[in-house]
Amino acid sequence: MDSTPSPSSSSPFDLVSSALGRYVPRGGAAAAAGPADAEGDRGTPPRVPDDPAAGHEDQILGVVNLDRDLRITRCNLGAPVFAGLDAVAGGPFVDLLPPGDVPTVTRRLRQVLETGEAHVARIQRLRRGNGSELVVSMSILPAAAPQEGLTVSVIAMARRLHLYAAETAIGTSLDIGETAQSLAESLLAWGEVAAIDLDFAVWTGEGVTGQAQGRIRLRRAALVPDRAWPEGYVTPGDDLPSDASRLLAQAVRRNDAPQAIVIPDRATVERVLGSPRVIRALVPGDRSAGVACIPLVLDGAPPVVLGVAEVWRRADCPFRDSELFDLQELVARTAHHIDLARQHQREHTQVLALQRRLLPRTGGDTIEIASVYQPATPDSAGVGGDWVNSFPLPDGRTALVVGDVVGHGLGAAATMGQLSMEARALLSAGLAPDEVLEHLDETVTLLDDAESGLAAGYSALGSTCCIALYDPVSHRVALSSAGHLPPVLVSPDGHAGPLVVRPHPGLGAEFALREPFDVHTFDAPPGSLLALYTDGLVEDPALSIDEGIGKLADAVSTVHPWDSLQKAVRHVVSALAPVRQRDDVTLLLARMIGYRKGDTATWRLPARYDAPARARSQVSALLRQWRTRDDTRDTVLLLVSELVTNAVRFSTGPITVRLIRAGHGLLCEVGDTGNGRPRLNPVGIFDDGGRGLHIVHRLTTRWGVRWTDAGKVVWAEVAR
Repeated sequence: MDSTPSPSSSSPFDLVSSALGRYVPRGGAAAAAGPADAEGDRGTPPRVPDDPAAGHEDQILGVVNLDRDLRITRCNLGAPVFAGLDAVAGGPFVDLLPPGDVPTVTRRLRQVLETGEAHVARIQRLRRGNGSELVVSMSILPAAAPQEGLTVSVIAMARRLHLYAAETAIGTSLDIGETAQSLAESLLAWGEVAAIDLDFAVWTGEGVTGQAQGRIRLRRAALVPDRAWPEGYVTPGDDLPSDASRLLAQAVRRNDAPQAIVIPDRATVERVLGSPRVIRALVPGDRSAGVACIPLVLDGAPPVVLGVAEVWRRADCPFRDSELFDLQELVARTAHHIDLARQHQREHTQVLALQRRLLPRTGGDTIEIASVYQPATPDSAGVGGDWVNSFPLPDGRTALVVGDVVGHGLGAAATMGQLSMEARALLSAGLAPDEVLEHLDETVTLLDDAESGLAAGYSALGSTCCIALYDPVSHRVALSSAGHLPPVLVSPDGHAGPLVVRPHPGLGAEFALREPFDVHTFDAPPGSLLALYTDGLVEDPALSIDEGIGKLADAVSTVHPWDSLQKAVRHVVSALAPVRQRDDVTLLLARMIGYRKGDTATWRLPARYDAPARARSQVSALLRQWRTRDDTRDTVLLLVSELVTNAVRFSTGPITVRLIRAGHGLLCEVGDTGNGRPRLNPVGIFDDGGRGLHIVHRLTTRWGVRWTDAGKVVWAEVAR
C-alpha cells in the first residue's frame, strides 16, 4: 500500500510539508546552491538558473529537515539571503538560533513532535556565523510521511516588513541604553557591525538645542554584535575621542543640514579620519570596510541631531541606494524613540534624586537608623511615589515618616516632596502625629481639586502615610497611620510582629466616612527594632498581604543587636524583594537606644507659688551632680524659674519639669495643663511684666512648644 497520503486524506499542513520536503535536496547535503533534483516518483523541481543573479537573488524561502533529536538531516539554504547561516548535516538546529531564543524554540519544536500540531509564521532571528542576525518568518510542521521528524520553513523577511518589525521592537523600552541597543540590532540587517553614538547631553537626559563646534561630545550607547573588539576601539559606555566626535558631527551636518554619508573602503576611511588614534577608536577591525553614517535627527526648526548611527560592512559589498534609503527611513522613524527615552531618563533622574534627597541621612545618640530605597525597574511606568524620612525634633524626640503617593513620575514626585516637607514642618512645630495627618489629608484634597489636579490627569487621592514619634526618655512611640501598612516591631528578646493599628482610609479619601486619625502608643525599650516600609516590599501575587508582612517580620527578627543596621536592611530587602520589581521598594529600620537613666530627671510639682523655688532647688542639685559649669548652671536655673513661673500663672493642675543631658547641650522641659500658646509679645520699657519669654529667647539656642493630651510642654535648649 502506498504510504504517501492522498490529497483528500491530508490536512493542508501535510500537503505543505510534503511539498517542502521535495524542495530540499537529497543525498545528505546540509546546504546547496539551489534546489537539487529530487529522487523518487514525485518528479523534479524546476531547475535553478546557472546565473545566481537571475534566480537566487529573489529566493527568500528556505527549508530545513530535522530528525527527532532536532538535528539537521537536509536543508536548502543556498540563496544569497541566507548566506552565513552555518547549517551542517548532523548539527543541532539550535546552533542557528541566538542563545536567548534556544529554550523557547526548543520547546516549540518538541511540542510539534509530540502533538503533531504546526506552529505557523512566527517571527524569529537566525544567527549567522559572523555574529549578525537574519530576521525570518519561521514555521514548524511535522514531516510528511514517510519521513519522520520535522520540516522547518524559513522565509527571509522583506525589507519593508523588517522595517516595520524593527520600528515596533525599538519602541518597547523607555531606557535609553536599551532603545539604542534595539536600534543597533535592527541595523545589523544591513551590515556586519552597527554602533549608536549619542550626544552626551542626550545620554544624560538633558535637552539638546544646538551644538557648538569644538564642544561636541559623543558617547557610545550601543554596539553589536557582542564580540571581542580591538584594543583602543570605543565600546558602549565610553566617550569617543574629541577629534572623532568632531569629525562625525561635521560629517552629518554638512551645509547645516543633517544628512547621511557613506565612506566606501578603508583607504577612504583612513584619509577622512586622518589620525591613527581616531582610526583605532572608530574602525572595528583591520580589514577593508565601508561605513554608512546616518544622523539621528529630531525634526524641528532647526532640526536637532541626537547622535549618529554607524553601519559597517565589507568593502566588497558596497551600500546600494535602496539600502541607504531603507537605513535612513528606519533611523528617521525611530529617532523619536531615542528622544522619548531621553525625556524619561531626565524625569527618572530628577525623581530619583528627589527621593534620595528625602532618605534619612543618619540617626543620633538615641536612635540608629538605616534605610534602603530600591526604585522600580526601568520598563515600569516610571519612578514611583515612595518616600521615607527621619529627623530629630527640637525637643529631643525623633520622627519617622514613611509614605506612598499614588502614581508615578514627576506628578507623584511633586506631591511626595510637598507632603514630606509639610510633615516635617508640622512635626517640628510640635503637632501630634494625628494632627499632622489631618493637615496632610487637607493638602491632598486641595492638590486634587477639579482645576489643578484632576484636570492635569493626575490624582494623589488615596496616598498613604505613617508617622511615628520616638521619645528617648520614656522609651515610647506614638504612631498614626493614614491607610498605610502596619509597622513591624521587634522586641529586645527577638519576638517580631506587626503593630495593631486601626485601619483608616488613605489621604484625601473624601468618598469614605471621615473619621479622626487615631494615635497608638506602645513601649519600645532600648534594643527594640522598628521597621517601616511600603507595599512594594511585601506584595507578592502568590501570597496574601498578611503572609507578606509575616515574611517581613521573620526576616527582621533575624537581625542581631550587634549587626550593622545598614547591612541588615540591605539583607532584608534582598531576601524579600525580587531583583526586578514593578513597584518601588522602601524599608527603614530604626534601632531604639534612648537616653541613659542617669542623663534624665523628672519632677512633678503642684501649681503653687513656691513651685519655682522648689524647681530651682531640685535642678541645682542635679546640675552639681552632673558637674555643669557655673555659668551654664546659672542660665538653666533662671530658665527653669521663668518657665515654671509662667506655668503657675497661666495654668492649673500639676507641673512637670524634665531635664535631659543630650550631646553638647541641656534640654529643659516644663509641662502644664494649659492649652494656650506662649508668644513673644512686644514689651515696653516701663512695663512691669511680660519679659519671661524674652529672657528664655535670649538665654537659649532654641525653644518651642508641643502639645500633649494633658496640655502643653514648653522646651528650651541650652549649650553646655
